[in-house]
Amino acid sequence: MQRATGRGTASATPRSVDVARLAGVSQKTVSRVFNDEQYVSAEVRRRVLQAAEDLGYRRNNAARALASGRTRAIGVVTLGTALYGPASLLMGVERAVRDTGYALRVVNTVEGDPAGVAGAVGSLLDQGVDGIVISEPIDERDGEDTQDDRQDRPEQPAAVDERRRHEADGDGRLHVDVPVLVLSAPSPVVAPRVLTAGHGADRMARIATEHLLRLGHVTVHHLAGPQRWYAARDRLEGWRTALTAHGTTVPPVVEGDWSAASGYAAGRALAADGDVTAVFAANDDMAIGLIRALTEAGVRVPEDISVVGFDDIPVAAFVTPPLTTVPQPFDAVAQDGLKRLVHVIENPDAPPLPASDPSVDLVVRASTATPSTRRSPAG
Repeated sequence: MQRATGRGTASATPRSVDVARLAGVSQKTVSRVFNDEQYVSAEVRRRVLQAAEDLGYRRNNAARALASGRTRAIGVVTLGTALYGPASLLMGVERAVRDTGYALRVVNTVEGDPAGVAGAVGSLLDQGVDGIVISEPIDERDGEDTQDDRQDRPEQPAAVDERRRHEADGDGRLHVDVPVLVLSAPSPVVAPRVLTAGHGADRMARIATEHLLRLGHVTVHHLAGPQRWYAARDRLEGWRTALTAHGTTVPPVVEGDWSAASGYAAGRALAADGDVTAVFAANDDMAIGLIRALTEAGVRVPEDISVVGFDDIPVAAFVTPPLTTVPQPFDAVAQDGLKRLVHVIENPDAPPLPASDPSVDLVVRASTATPSTRRSPAG
């Protein structure tokens, strides 16, 4: 039998999540059966034992620890990538978990694997974690979301798509028996507590766009990230909201892939448009590639075109010109989210702590200025 492991590979070793799926119960119920706990009906016990026999499942020490009580371990599901945003958020989570005194278990997912989250969650549950952090920035579902699908719904789980139903219970949602913290995305799970954190990219994008409008630019073009990423959608929505509120034209969106190379390609096209005076790029790498292309085309930054990035990567202050950008509060988001997650782990009957709202401060450098007189198209 092949099962998603979260790394895009198959495993021949059955896990408690496989037993639970075959028996039609939760992982917690599987643990209760194997530990001879009460409140399990004879029929459910029979189904679990039969499923375990059919699969050749043998419980391990981590599963026994899950049944016996808290293990003081928190699991993290995260996309395996070196991109600045996800990697920085994971580092923030790692530091925050250390501060709580809990151990950390990390399982990476792979872009393009729609069952990756389900497999990763199952792996962490098999390890007996007390809570799970899901930092999965990509929507692997087929088709387009509605705007309602993309809104933050604190404490409300979101449904998964048809391709994930084989990884879930009968109602089509992943059911987890431990509290879950979801970062910067809709929740793919149902759990005793589903907390959310890191939602605010739209507000930060509005701040970046409004900075350019306040400088006197008639409108602002947007170099967006790939729209399968929740963060890219949020930044695009914040940019559009700012322009609409200002009553100005919303230009066509140019979509990149987060890389400086895609920013460079976009810059070559924008350099030829004499009406462009300001660009908000969805991350700093694309902004840096954009500036390189503009400079090579003889378009001055910021005299001809102002550019704002997003993230405040370490090199942003040292490029030419130094980049105006919006820093992301990765550590603050992780600290606040983990504090709230540990609270619900250790106080399951208490109300959750309120979420904090990290401040957002635009870092203004030399890549933005008031618009000059209308220039002629480059070339």
